[in-house]
Amino acid sequence: MKKMTYLIIGVLIIGGIAFLYANSKETNKNNLKTLDNVTEKIQPEIGTENSKNYSLTYSEKLNKTKELYPFEKWRANFFEYDMEQYTEENCNEAKSIFDNLISKLIKLGENGNKTEKEKCFEIAIKSLNKLNEKDTGIIETAEREDLCELIDKITLASGLNPKDYAEGEGIADLWREW
Repeated sequence: MKKMTYLIIGVLIIGGIAFLYANSKETNKNNLKTLDNVTEKIQPEIGTENSKNYSLTYSEKLNKTKELYPFEKWRANFFEYDMEQYTEENCNEAKSIFDNLISKLIKLGENGNKTEKEKCFEIAIKSLNKLNEKDTGIIETAEREDLCELIDKITLASGLNPKDYAEGEGIADLWREW
């Protein structure tokens, strides 16, 4: 009788473990599907042929690029790594440069003049040059990559192609000194 009890308990334990394992695989599948859906909504692959944002308006595409702003990360570096160049003032100034760029591009409109759009980028990039001169080191390697990627995404959202500028390097490379 004792052996039979142990056998039943063992079967129940093994069955329970198998049930939990199978159920966790299904839960993981569902979680991955949910993650994919969230990623599709927040990942701004703007202006690319694989874009999942076909239904966004011109201004929505441009405003969506703000999700790529690196300035919160910069502020965190100020506190976490004592990187003095990432003051609230410097981060706000960099953010303001991009807010102004996006605002001007929205005012020009989707079918706005290409030369006028390029002039907006020139002003923004030269403003970043001045910010970097004011506090040398604010735009270092990682920050440069963040900003170039952001500028490329804004370029695409504005209807321009970054590959058409500076031998494919992007519009920022026409004026940037960082």
